[in-house]
Amino acid sequence: MLPPPGPRRALALLTLASATAKGIFLTSGVLYFTEVVDLDPLDVGLGLSAAGVVSMVLGVLAGRLADIIGPWPVLMTSLLASAAATAAFLLAGDIPSFLTVVVVAMVAQAVLLVARGPIINHIGGTSAQELRAYVRAVTNVGITIGAALAGWAVQQDTTSAYRLLVAVDSVFFLVAAALALRLPKPQPVPAPTGPRWAALRDRPYLAVTALDGVLSIQYRVLTVAVPLWLINSTDAPRWTVSGAVILNTAIVVLLQVRLSHAVNTPRAAGRALRGAGVSLGIATGLIACVSLVPEHQTVPLLALGIAIHSLGEIWQAAGGFELSNDLAPQHALGQYLGVFGIGMGLAESFAPALLTWLCLGYGVPGWLALGALFLLTGAIAPSVVRHAASTRMHRSRAETVPGPALDS
Repeated sequence: MLPPPGPRRALALLTLASATAKGIFLTSGVLYFTEVVDLDPLDVGLGLSAAGVVSMVLGVLAGRLADIIGPWPVLMTSLLASAAATAAFLLAGDIPSFLTVVVVAMVAQAVLLVARGPIINHIGGTSAQELRAYVRAVTNVGITIGAALAGWAVQQDTTSAYRLLVAVDSVFFLVAAALALRLPKPQPVPAPTGPRWAALRDRPYLAVTALDGVLSIQYRVLTVAVPLWLINSTDAPRWTVSGAVILNTAIVVLLQVRLSHAVNTPRAAGRALRGAGVSLGIATGLIACVSLVPEHQTVPLLALGIAIHSLGEIWQAAGGFELSNDLAPQHALGQYLGVFGIGMGLAESFAPALLTWLCLGYGVPGWLALGALFLLTGAIAPSVVRHAASTRMHRSRAETVPGPALDS
């Protein structure tokens, strides 16, 4: 399961450690601040949303910094900041201190993803897509381990258990920082003259970012819409809530690398996004129908829906990884990855409210509307990607240093 000793193994272990820490935070962060720090749940939710917005903005700035000084110093800083901010959770006692530590923590995690991208490309070389797929599979394993550790603390339901979990979370980030010392340190790529914030002016790239953002709503389907739907609107056993997540994780871990192998060009990535839209559209219809069948049919129908959804998730991740990197100029890769992350960031911020309103508020018709959104987005993806790719070709012919077309 691990690559041979060297940069790839260090990257895999770093990813496992940081993803485990993220899994702990995602699973138990809200409970820690409401149960231990005794903050109002609404204040915690609003604070996390605000921190998410800040992290998207600063992620672009961090990407620009990585282009100037190189990605490795930015990566190391993000890991150390994550460790410090997570440890500082233990000192939070009111709203201002909570906002301070959670903003730093979420910004650091966003910066980590932006800075890691160029390093993955540097290590992966011509097989960067395969390495990115492997990193994503390892990320799913780490988040699952983190969720299991958080589950222990939730089961204990004591202040000491939650505080111990926070300390363990911080240690995982320190372990990741230690592993980062074994990674190569890519040097900045010389940039041609032109606008400093080219990514924000690159309309074809922004269009691809928007499409990926819409498809990224699927990441909240299994964690928000499905649990509420199963409990409130179907006869499915309650254990299917966790069973759906386990099945999804297993499929992604087993198939992400294999199915991503052929997604190594923009054209292939456009087809992958189209396949993602079709799969996600079919899956939402099947999940909706779980409410219409007898109890003994709910589990197999739900399992089929989750399996098809997982395939859509794999295709969307593979296509997004390829496009975010291949359509970006190497001298501004960090900046472009920061901008691409805004699409997923917006989806993660607004998807819970959208899915609750649509799927829970309108039931089966709402699920079908969501499926239609996925289908439509996937259908137009290949043409949008072709246009974006053509602008790269035109620009490369016009300049000695390849780069994206800049629309004024």
